Amino acid sequence: MNLPSFADPSDSALPVHIIAQSELDDWLSQQPENVATWVATHGFRGAIGQALIIPDHTGAPAFALAGYGSPDTRARGRFHLAAVFSKLPKGIYAISSGLPAEEAEVEALGCLLAGYRFDRYREQTAMGAQLAPPDGINATELQAIAHGEALTRNLINTPASDMGPDDLEQAARDLAERHGAQISVISGDDLLAQNFPMIHTVGRAAAQAPRLIDISWGEAGPTITLVGKGVCFDTGGLNLKPGASMGLMKKDMGGAAAVLGLAHMIMSTGLAIQLRVLVPAVENSVSGNAFRPGDILTSRKGLTVEINNTDAEGRLVLADALAFAQETGPDLIVSMATLTGAARVAVGPDLAPYYCDNERFSDLLDAAAQTQADPVWRMPFHTPYEAMIEPGIADLDNAPKGGFAGSITAALFLRRFVDTSTYAHFDIYGWQPSDAPARPKGGVGQATRALLKTLQEMAGQ
Repeated sequence: MNLPSFADPSDSALPVHIIAQSELDDWLSQQPENVATWVATHGFRGAIGQALIIPDHTGAPAFALAGYGSPDTRARGRFHLAAVFSKLPKGIYAISSGLPAEEAEVEALGCLLAGYRFDRYREQTAMGAQLAPPDGINATELQAIAHGEALTRNLINTPASDMGPDDLEQAARDLAERHGAQISVISGDDLLAQNFPMIHTVGRAAAQAPRLIDISWGEAGPTITLVGKGVCFDTGGLNLKPGASMGLMKKDMGGAAAVLGLAHMIMSTGLAIQLRVLVPAVENSVSGNAFRPGDILTSRKGLTVEINNTDAEGRLVLADALAFAQETGPDLIVSMATLTGAARVAVGPDLAPYYCDNERFSDLLDAAAQTQADPVWRMPFHTPYEAMIEPGIADLDNAPKGGFAGSITAALFLRRFVDTSTYAHFDIYGWQPSDAPARPKGGVGQATRALLKTLQEMAGQ
């Protein structure tokens, strides 16, 4: 796995001065004339993302300048220092001045994340610039976060030919072994024997057997269960997707990738919680035994579900896993899934919409999202829409007609399987559509850093 890391601090590290646009003139007034001339000649204005190497009298690099823009331009994005580091030549760099203390951890993390490369199938050019950890940051924790994010990205970026249920299980086993966690897996017809009928039904048509992966770690602290949708490829089933809609369906296990990445962050930092991770891993395929529109399934909880669209399969596998999670009564259950296109229409690809009725959890999460540069947006569990998921012939409808409130009705469907625990559901996208600072095009973690910070607060750390 590609593991971005800080450089070892070194006396030979090149100093970097971070210059906001409003501070450039004052900074230049304190510099020798040759420096001011060099800056003017190369058009450095302190604009966000600008990078400039300043030479000494021999022509060797003396220090670097990093443009930090203005408050307005910084508000339009995040990880601004990462944009600079992607342009600097190979070498080790150390922040010398200009980085606000309250931004140091986020900007340092961005530089780590910018070093990610997906190189499983083709050698990729590594980022040349490496950052020595700035003073006052928790470098060990930031590296653990970056490594968890790299795990999430690698899992999503890997095509379904190499990331089916078998492979996702192996990734979970590798993670558990690395951290000394316990893991068990129920697969194939054993799912029926142990009462996970909807996980079995969704995945039974695929060449690789459906399964439920169960990881546990930690012996003290709040009980937290993470549930991640692990649909390794989604054809849509008998409600077959058109080709254009199927092209990115290797990322339909993005919820599983996110919770595994978050689990790595939790275990690497030694967070004082009792963690459980559940991943229903399936492929939604077409075969003679595929489930059909009009079928009525009985869930683990006993609720019946009318199937009106086999392409709304993620909520089915999550439902069995959520019911199983609730049976031990954890303090908090969090589900993460690339669940609905409606969520993308509502908030686009960058925001992670979430649903939760617990005000304390939501307040902690919203605050954490701000400090961690990991944006989320709270959506409503709008109870009056419950009637929309009640078809009459069964307890629940997996795909209400009409097209209204698709993300909300999916969240309401899932909430039916959690009774007493605090519950939060994240309807993430899991994909960066185009290159951005610290986030290359491809798989991406969403809400995991905000969740880590929230769990730290809940655990009193």
